[in-house]
Amino acid sequence: MGEIRNFRSGNQDGPPPHGPMPRRLAAIIVGDIASYSRLMQADEEGTHTRVKRIERDLITPSIIEHHGSLVKTTGDGFIAIFDSPVEAVRCSIVIQQNLIGRNASLPKHSRIEYRIGVNLGDVIVEPDDIYGDGVNIATRIEGIAEPGQVYISGAIYEQIKHKVVCGYESLGDRKVKNITDPVRVYRVLPDADAVGRTRSRRENALIFFLGITLLVMAAGVLWYLLSQPPGKVGEQAAAPSASPTVSPAPSPIVSPAASPSPQPSPREAATQTPQPSPTQASSPSPSPAPSPSVIAVREPEMIAIRGGSFAMGSNDDPTERPVHQVSIKPFSIGKYPVTVQEWNECAAAKACSFTASGKDDAPVSNVSWTDAQQYAAWLAQATKKSYRLPSEAEWEYAARGGSQTKYWWGDKLQPGMAGCKDCGDLAAEQPAKVGSFKPNPFGLYDMGGGVDQWVADCWHRTYQGAPADGSAWIAGDCPSHVLRSGSWKNDSRYVRPSNRDGYDTNVRYPTHGFRVALSP
Repeated sequence: MGEIRNFRSGNQDGPPPHGPMPRRLAAIIVGDIASYSRLMQADEEGTHTRVKRIERDLITPSIIEHHGSLVKTTGDGFIAIFDSPVEAVRCSIVIQQNLIGRNASLPKHSRIEYRIGVNLGDVIVEPDDIYGDGVNIATRIEGIAEPGQVYISGAIYEQIKHKVVCGYESLGDRKVKNITDPVRVYRVLPDADAVGRTRSRRENALIFFLGITLLVMAAGVLWYLLSQPPGKVGEQAAAPSASPTVSPAPSPIVSPAASPSPQPSPREAATQTPQPSPTQASSPSPSPAPSPSVIAVREPEMIAIRGGSFAMGSNDDPTERPVHQVSIKPFSIGKYPVTVQEWNECAAAKACSFTASGKDDAPVSNVSWTDAQQYAAWLAQATKKSYRLPSEAEWEYAARGGSQTKYWWGDKLQPGMAGCKDCGDLAAEQPAKVGSFKPNPFGLYDMGGGVDQWVADCWHRTYQGAPADGSAWIAGDCPSHVLRSGSWKNDSRYVRPSNRDGYDTNVRYPTHGFRVALSP
């Protein structure tokens, strides 16, 4: 976790520093509350209390989570800096999406909505503030952003365009106050598929008008043919044609709806119903095509887990307390995390929202909790089996493999047991293929390291009040869900079976994956 540093705590009464001011290249977030004056006028004390609660419960923790530093709060806004443009944008998305959940039950005129601008620039750092054109540009970008939106500069876009799974809508070059050169601005669309929808608005309009034009032309041709005297059309057809343009052949203009379908990819072809041959097609009673729900799919390899009880949690971290006894009913859980190949079968069936990249035998990553739920629901529907995400208690019980030690293999780190940043020689820029490390006593692979793994439970900061029957803890508001396992980018303390974390339900992150469970 990054450590938050509040620059306002510096000594402002001391002598000014000598020599040049310290400078650094940083990603700057500037956030500001839309319609703040109106909200304060309507309910001054209530608005102030709500803003402070949002700063304490959402903005500050999000900055910490994404390794940033809070520079200052401004009453109706905040400024933060980050070493990483990627983390700055992810932090901004998390803040905005969590605010959507907080505002859902409120009337529109009472909602606290932030405009957020993000820029990359060289800044002057002082103990209680930051200065420079980089900050000014971030402020101007925030000023033109819509409430609830994240706008970024072209400098930020160039750094993150292939690293953050979201859409971007170019708003062109904007002239902003007190900045000489125009600034290229983009609007961030947290749903990666939204960029296609946004960009296709004009295309849809053009297609609509093109369709109208084609219909008018077709109607004109039909009117011409019907208006000819009897036999005239036949005479024209029998007469020698001087030019192919007067041939009565069908018009080459084809409506979009009649265009031939593109050839399916090999993966799609493997899942589609074979088409009948011409001979079969001429049969008076062809056999009906099988329903998509019964087409064979690749099911993850599962391991049956006998029920039992165990002490869940640890005293190593406050979020893992209190240690409590939990009873687990028999269930099955994936031998490996869901792979790229398994995920892409769901994507080919149009049931999962994106096509994953990477090797087929690598664990799928960059999935949100909602994405993982989509896959589990598709698999359950396609196989008629009760596939789902495991509960947090089921995951830890399975990960421990019957042990109560720090790691499932003992209390000390050993090479070759897990894929993490300091776990051995296999640390890399991406997760190793599934099954690259030794299985635990239950025969499960990668229950620690590899990819973070979503479970069904809502995120709670402690186990106080957690169910003792092994079921998922899903009561109450649920803007975040639980992650287990740690990833190849984390150090070894994250691969402990008791380690737990939470992340925004609808936000994708490159280290996040999952495995499925199956009820008896």
